[in-house]
Formats: sequence, structure tokens, C-alpha cells
Amino acid sequence: MDEFMAAAIAEAEQGLKEGGIPIGSVLVRNGQIIGRGHNQRVQRGSPILHAEIDCLANAGRIGRYDDTVLYSTLMPCYLCAGAVVQFGIKKVIAGESQTFAGAREFMEAHGVEVIDLNLERCQQLMRDFIAQYPQLWFEDIGELTPERE
Repeated sequence: MDEFMAAAIAEAEQGLKEGGIPIGSVLVRNGQIIGRGHNQRVQRGSPILHAEIDCLANAGRIGRYDDTVLYSTLMPCYLCAGAVVQFGIKKVIAGESQTFAGAREFMEAHGVEVIDLNLERCQQLMRDFIAQYPQLWFEDIGELTPERE
């Protein structure tokens, strides 16, 4: 595993320690991390503060994104994939997509190169979390139904 995915996993683990959903992300330019973040929907009470959004916000206004790579421990959802496409990020590296298929096809249809590393560590983080907090997970992915409340 490379240092950038390791940094994204560290972000996911930090989010879990804070009582949140264990998904982390880093933004890389020229071999340097310029932004990092983790899912903070629970911690900040925000419906949109997914790991990738937190990461982009923490990177700040960098002007161009076409020379950056976004790493995420989980395949980005449509919200986060929309940000990737909107900002012109050309490459996304996901830790896994077994837990959640995400919006890979959407990103690829918009010219984004998507690599799924299928890492056991990322899958285990999500499996453990979902087993313990299924209601938070279903809320996070927008699948909260009356029987899941």
C-alpha cells in the first residue's frame, strides 16, 4: 500500500475515534498531500460532510485540480463524484468498492481514471462499522427507511 492510501486510512481511523463513519481521503499534487479529511457527518451534524468533501475543503482554494489525485478509502458516492467531476480531478484511487459500489461509472463517463485497490483493511473498517452502527451507515448513503430508523 502506498503512503497516500495509508494517509487516507489514517484519516478514516481518526473519524472512527471521533465517533464518526470511518472513511478517509487525501488530495495529492506532485507527490505531496495538499488536503486531507474524513467523514464528519456525525461529528459536525452535516448531511454533506463526506470524507472527500472535507478533504477538498481542507485543501482550500487551489485553483486547478486537473493535476491532482484524490485518494479515498471507499469508492466515492455521487455527491463526492460530482465534486470530482466539477473540479476536474482526473484520477481517483479508492481503497475498496465491495462495501459500497459508489459512482465509478459516473466518474469514468466524465473522463476520470478510477482505480479500485480492493484493500482488505478498507473493507474491514467498513464491515466492522456497519455491523456495529447500521443506522448511521444507511443514513450516510441515503438509504434510511422507516424500518431502519
